[in-house]
Amino acid sequence: MTPSTTKVAELVELVALGRVAVLSGAGLSTESGIPDYRGPTGQARRAEPMTYQRFVGSAGARRRYWARSHVGWRQIGEARPNAGHRAVAELERRGLLAGIVTQNVDGLHQAAGARGVIELHGGLDRVVCLSCRERTPRAELERRLREANPGWEASGQINPDGDAVLTDEQVAGFRVVGCAGCDGVLKPDVVFFGENVPRPRVDECFAVVGGARALLVLGSSLAIKSGLQFVTKAAALGIPIAIVNQGPTGGDADATLTLDAPLGPTLTDLASQL
Repeated sequence: MTPSTTKVAELVELVALGRVAVLSGAGLSTESGIPDYRGPTGQARRAEPMTYQRFVGSAGARRRYWARSHVGWRQIGEARPNAGHRAVAELERRGLLAGIVTQNVDGLHQAAGARGVIELHGGLDRVVCLSCRERTPRAELERRLREANPGWEASGQINPDGDAVLTDEQVAGFRVVGCAGCDGVLKPDVVFFGENVPRPRVDECFAVVGGARALLVLGSSLAIKSGLQFVTKAAALGIPIAIVNQGPTGGDADATLTLDAPLGPTLTDLASQL
């Protein structure tokens, strides 16, 4: 067997025993047409992300964010699960998973049929009012934004976090809407840079990893602490760690098994062999 075939066989053996925690990142969604920052499709890696502080502190920053996000949502909202998402859902259906922790905000695990998903960074498919804290569907906001901006059209490169690169001229004429209930500021229900992941959510993720027999990392470069911390925890507990990603990751030194391979075909092969 070739080395890659050997590694897939080792992965099959690891997952077959069950109680596997999955940690997924942006690389799992690139085959659905959503770019990532660091992998082979990471053309947007130099984009400057919106910070929580800028968003809440500036009406101009919010206009820029929502104009860009309104354009970007067309691609995110229309994205469909790929073979990798479907394979993970199939592993869950067979009772082999302890849970799924995802760094992604695209909702594609759930769209593929997975149920035990913890969205570490939240989800772009809903918005939250910063005043009354009511959460509403993103589709409803998109309808209201279209009504508030008749005839407004723009396009630009789509970034991994669901917005588009627009010029100041494109953004200038965009009108933002407030909460339908209290007219408060609306924010996507995701964790911005400069904002902390809610502690109960982090604890829930640690509980999934700590109670697992193995950790399977899918499509994450583990370049930031929010994902790497779970690999570090698994390593400290002596839990075997398998990483499937295109390119090196920050967790390779702790991994029992690493596969540098495309996610869709590899996970489809894995599921077919179990």
